[in-house]
Amino acid sequence: MRYFIIDDDNVSRSMLKSIIADRELGMVIGESDGGLKTIEQVHALGPDIVLIDLLMPEVDGIEMIRQLKEIGFQGQFVMLSQVVNKEMVGEAYQAGVEFFIHKPINRIEVENVLQRMTEKAQLMQSLVTIRDSLAHIGAETPKTTPRSLKEIVLSVLRDMGIASENGSKDLLYIMEVLTEQPSVVSIPPLKQLYEMAARKMGVAEAELPKEVKAMEQRIRRAISAAIDHLASLGAVDYTIHEFEYYAPRFFDFQEITARMKQIQKEELPSRPAKVHIKKFLLMLYKETIEQHKNFL
Repeated sequence: MRYFIIDDDNVSRSMLKSIIADRELGMVIGESDGGLKTIEQVHALGPDIVLIDLLMPEVDGIEMIRQLKEIGFQGQFVMLSQVVNKEMVGEAYQAGVEFFIHKPINRIEVENVLQRMTEKAQLMQSLVTIRDSLAHIGAETPKTTPRSLKEIVLSVLRDMGIASENGSKDLLYIMEVLTEQPSVVSIPPLKQLYEMAARKMGVAEAELPKEVKAMEQRIRRAISAAIDHLASLGAVDYTIHEFEYYAPRFFDFQEITARMKQIQKEELPSRPAKVHIKKFLLMLYKETIEQHKNFL
């Protein structure tokens, strides 16, 4: 199971991560101290289970669950709480909470709850598989609806954990520019590419120099975030599909492994990761074209 932990208490997050790792209950793919920024992070990563604190300063756990469900998040929720108010507990269950874990955190309770969550998720998946199998008996194989180029690009960026980064919009426009060309063997000069993407966005000619610089910074930050995300996955389990597939293709793998070691040792980066924008854009273009062909 893939977990995301939301709690403004750093000690609680550390304890939960330790229990999940020690008892081999799955892997923690992300954590946050709360706030509105967390909603996009959770939606982009798509964990199976979200462990979420009830009382947090900016947005409480119940409201965050409601907002995640409104944007289509399909994962399950476990609420962390010291509160025993029956009305609030009832409100939490109505919002979509499956179980409660009481604070202060108890290792046995956490293990039992998460094992029950895992069993429930596996049972639901089995039922879905059986239902789908029965639905197709005697019926024609349904045709797959082709995905748009935008959907494919966003799917790839989501796999790398950067669909919610500011630079993702720039990457979408750049992919539009590239896919409109007859054939792309190598990436054109970046300045030229950024200008073409900016014009497609509707940026005025007078504003192009400023926008080109801003775009490069946003893209560089997005790619750096992807390196950190994939390195964090690899540090937990290097057999994770997203790590295995994207890390060696899109990036300098030495940069990824160096960042993995720092994460495992809980060290801060000694320097920013080296970002190869042209390689990233070319691989994103190739991946987009290949997936699009597979749906035709």
